[in-house]
Amino acid sequence: MNALPPGLLVAAPRSGSGKTTLVLGLLRALARGGVAVQPMKCGPDYIDPGFHAAAAARTSYNLDSWAMRPALLDSLAREAAGGADLFLCEALMGLFDGVALPGAAGDGSSSGIAARQGWPVLLVLDISGQSQSAGAVARGFAGFRPDVRIVGVVLNKVASPRHEALARRGIEEAGLPVVGVLPRRTDLVLPERHLGLVQAEETAELDRRLDALADFVEAHCDIAAIRALAASTRLAETPPDAGLPPPGQRIALARDAAFSFVYPHLLAGWRRQGAEILPFSPLADEGPAPDADVAWLPGGYPELHGARLAANARFRHALRQFAETRPVHGECGGYMVLGTALTDGEGAVHRMVGLLDLETSFARRRMSLGYRLAELKEDCVLGRRGSAVRGHEFHYSTTLHAGDAPLFGVMDAHGGDLGALGGRRGHVTGSFFHVIDKA
Repeated sequence: MNALPPGLLVAAPRSGSGKTTLVLGLLRALARGGVAVQPMKCGPDYIDPGFHAAAAARTSYNLDSWAMRPALLDSLAREAAGGADLFLCEALMGLFDGVALPGAAGDGSSSGIAARQGWPVLLVLDISGQSQSAGAVARGFAGFRPDVRIVGVVLNKVASPRHEALARRGIEEAGLPVVGVLPRRTDLVLPERHLGLVQAEETAELDRRLDALADFVEAHCDIAAIRALAASTRLAETPPDAGLPPPGQRIALARDAAFSFVYPHLLAGWRRQGAEILPFSPLADEGPAPDADVAWLPGGYPELHGARLAANARFRHALRQFAETRPVHGECGGYMVLGTALTDGEGAVHRMVGLLDLETSFARRRMSLGYRLAELKEDCVLGRRGSAVRGHEFHYSTTLHAGDAPLFGVMDAHGGDLGALGGRRGHVTGSFFHVIDKA
């Protein structure tokens, strides 16, 4: 087995501390310096990995210990390691945040990934509103879990040299090196919308923004010292695993600004198992390839493009014709488009494809968020009746009407029974559930 590159996980006590700013700046700075840095992201997240890939010029993969089986986690790391000099992984939420009941390989926390992979942790601390107290936070994090090593700290939102000196004293008294000091900056913020950052491909002047982040990080962090904190990657001796079986041999995949939430590990795994991906754009009024044997509509932001989708009669007709003889599956936003009507955030109602008896609304916002263990009620493109898959929900839309037979019976990550989810009619299936791996 070829030696794996060392790795480092960038984490924080909570969301909004500056992890993504630091990671994107590091990725672009290292890549500009000739380092083949492989980005990774803990947990279920479609958007950050897109920015990682743009910054590092390498596909970023999610590592999720609740939803992914150990063999898939290990296979992803081995595949991603090819030609890489360094793994740089971004945590989700706070370092130790996970769920109550363990899943396929852990509790879904970033600390679990760090411990499993053997990666030490670079801690980002937003010290606005504190100074020496940052040392207590760092000391607490360093001692919280024996198998997780905090090896350095980057201070963020530093107001002045005096502020830095006081915070640095507390951190160093906790026995940790400060390898970066980022001053307050409001001009480097990336644009956001309701599910997080605006997607990388939609961000204006993305390369200029990433270069600016790299310049900022290079000016205020010791890049060489940060790279030196990385440690050997540790993987279990598991057999290769490509993950979820492909839903068909030739997969027509909706792919544009309205349908972009597809996990890279799914597509890579399907291709490794011999499937061919055939992209088409509903926003460009395209239908699925006539010679495909399944159509897959992923999540995204169809509520931002409701009028355009409603006007694209060729797309709607082609998809309805396809569904007469072959499977069509929709996830989250794709599921909404398979319904009869979608109400956008301004209250305008848009006609959708009409393959499912479903009406959804983004005007009535209600967040649904969490891991899901879903058991299939009938055979479909995701598996056989009675089999289970793992994934998550994350959406703000509400269901006004759903008249189809349910697709799944669902449990959450805390063992709660959520009842039925999704819909199925003929060859058509869909739900708000994003699949990650087989159970």
